[in-house]
Amino acid sequence: MHDNTTFPALLGVGNALVDIMISLPDDEPLHQFQLPRGSMTLVDGVRSGDIYRATHAWQKSMTTGGSAANTIHTLASLGGRCGYAGKIGHDELGDVFRGEFATKGVTTHLSYSNSGTGRVMAMVSPDSERTMATYLGAAGELLPEEFPDALMEPYDYLYVEGYLVQDHRLIETILEKGRKKGLRVVIDLSSYNIVTQNRDFLEHLVTDYVDIVFANEEEALAFTGLPPEEAVTAIGKMCDMAIVKTGKTGSLVCRNNQVTRIFALKAHSIDTTGAGDSYAAGFLFGLTQDLPIEKCGQIASLVAARTVEFMGAKIPDAEWPVLLEKVKSITEV
Repeated sequence: MHDNTTFPALLGVGNALVDIMISLPDDEPLHQFQLPRGSMTLVDGVRSGDIYRATHAWQKSMTTGGSAANTIHTLASLGGRCGYAGKIGHDELGDVFRGEFATKGVTTHLSYSNSGTGRVMAMVSPDSERTMATYLGAAGELLPEEFPDALMEPYDYLYVEGYLVQDHRLIETILEKGRKKGLRVVIDLSSYNIVTQNRDFLEHLVTDYVDIVFANEEEALAFTGLPPEEAVTAIGKMCDMAIVKTGKTGSLVCRNNQVTRIFALKAHSIDTTGAGDSYAAGFLFGLTQDLPIEKCGQIASLVAARTVEFMGAKIPDAEWPVLLEKVKSITEV
């Protein structure tokens, strides 16, 4: 499966961040810092520092993050061919970010800023729901000019996280370049509050540039005003393929007005951080291997189920040999 030189390559673009995982004893810190439970809220450096200090006793780990970065990391672990574009600082966190991708064999297209590398305070409630306070730092300074046409050249797919929609000119430039270069353009809607704030603009992006949309049920509701079964069809009419993740009940895929239900796998959920990113990685891996929708969904569900069984957005390295055997059994049947 790792002899992948003939398979399509995918470029991920997003906020290059470092995740600081925090296991909360209760939701009091969320109320204290006025963070809507289950959301992603942008904070400045001062507020991020306050949250960091207030939650210090419950902090568990630090690792590379950002939605698209998580997807690319997992896609590389599956054996996919991929690259990543983002912006980091000239600092220790930036070194960690670059080094982790180099180890995974991911081609990086990184810009640099004098601002520090961005960070996410990912707070996990006792019921495993996660709430994120994000300080973008260098990541928030990514510029359209840092995406020359040549950057897209080696790739067949372009995967962009919805968090970039905060900068309309940036995301539209990237998607337009991908479309012009003939890449299959994929977007993950990323967070319901961002969808709510940018609904009309997102509809324009999906209709004009995007081939494939990933959303969870809250994001799909914010985007369409409809429950999952109807939302997936509505989004599917705007583009080639729509995928709506419905948590423990699985996911729905709409292609050519045909809806396919993918069942979730049972998992002992510790932390939902990164589950959607891993789902996208599994699904996209299946697509780049030219597998049918059902098998793409099975791989996606498998990888997402394993992700929620660990703290943080990534499956530990030691788990991958067994997981890859399971993926292989899906691809070869």
